[in-house]
Amino acid sequence: MFFAGVSDVCLFVFFFQSFEDVRCKCICPPYRNITGHIYNRNVSQKDCNCLHVVEPMPVPGHDVEAYCLLCECKYEERSSNTIKVTIIIYLSVVGALLLYMLFLLLVDPLIRKHDPYTQPLHNEEDTEEMRPQVDSSQARGNTVLERVEGAQQRWKKQVQEQRKTVFDRHKMLS
Repeated sequence: MFFAGVSDVCLFVFFFQSFEDVRCKCICPPYRNITGHIYNRNVSQKDCNCLHVVEPMPVPGHDVEAYCLLCECKYEERSSNTIKVTIIIYLSVVGALLLYMLFLLLVDPLIRKHDPYTQPLHNEEDTEEMRPQVDSSQARGNTVLERVEGAQQRWKKQVQEQRKTVFDRHKMLS
């Protein structure tokens, strides 16, 4: 089992190294009874033309010039190291965010206080008068955590008010 994993990694490294950073790409449209084709070859920029890239030549010797005039050849260059570094940075950021999310999922129950606003829906009408009113000076938190909790409380209160409105409308319709 361990050796199969090592061979997969070696295959992946070989696959990654099989690409070149420069190439000449010739796009040749259909010509007479020959279908169109795309040719790629690793050649220098000065040799990026139909005569050096298109092999084997699909037309006989006297039609080569006419065929090559139809082909469009472009020299392409890329930096595989830049691509690799960008992918590594991207994966690192995503991994860090996932670890942070896991950390918050584990720590959140420990730092969360009992929330008096999270009552079951069937008890909402009974307990609405008993809810403690939050003092405005107390609602303004100094720390980020207190501000986030305050925003959560406001959001939960709005959601509960919307639920109550929907259920009241539902009762009136039925």
